[in-house]
Amino acid sequence: QVQLVESGGGLVQPGGSLKLSCAASGRTFSNYAMGWFRQAPGKEREFVAAISWDGISTNYANSVKGRFTISRDNAKNTVYLQMNSLKAEDTAVYYCAAAIIPIVTRRTADFRSWGRGTQVTVSS
Repeated sequence: QVQLVESGGGLVQPGGSLKLSCAASGRTFSNYAMGWFRQAPGKEREFVAAISWDGISTNYANSVKGRFTISRDNAKNTVYLQMNSLKAEDTAVYYCAAAIIPIVTRRTADFRSWGRGTQVTVSS
């Protein structure tokens, strides 16, 4: 089991940027893929981005492609989500998740450990 703690959320104006961080502990971080998901009020949780164990492969939801960048630092047991050109529709609670496989995946079933989430609000 791995413990995940997200940080970096907040209130930002449309067009602004935020960088989320997720610190992991309790398992060999570098062996597994990591991902970010989000859930807006009244909506189901949805995939945002994922990264392979070595950081080489990434995958993004179409809605964030070209605006968000996922990265990881295995020496620091941390995964990041850089969010640029934020829109009101990006408002949601963002969750970090740890996969049980090393290759990049967007399937919710491949992620077994979840953080508590961090709120991102995009509003003027």
